[in-house]
Amino acid sequence: MHERVMLVDDNDADLLFTEIVLRARGIAGEVLTFDTARCALDHLADRTKPRVSLILLDINMPEMDGFAFLAAWERLRTQWPDAPPVVMLTSSPDPADRTRALAHASVRAYLVKPLDDASARSLLDVTA
Repeated sequence: MHERVMLVDDNDADLLFTEIVLRARGIAGEVLTFDTARCALDHLADRTKPRVSLILLDINMPEMDGFAFLAAWERLRTQWPDAPPVVMLTSSPDPADRTRALAHASVRAYLVKPLDDASARSLLDVTA
């Protein structure tokens, strides 16, 4: 089980559904939801905030998309010896998006929404 999982997605329904699946399958003890990438990065940068053990990130978001988040996160995570990994959880089945995402050192997996049981269980194996 991941102690604290961060969900970053601009779709409220996806946030709610994913949180329900994570809790029902015992994947996360606590789920922190963010509807903007900027707010999620601000949380991660603030060392007084609770640490997360896994980040689930959407690609298609306004203002700052998932790839912009990843670029910023790659710079920020160098300050953490135990920085949490990222799993892309997106509606994009595009192989180019998958390749681009997995090129980032912090990205451990690429999953297409909605989060199903098998994908949820695979999150238990994702570590920093």
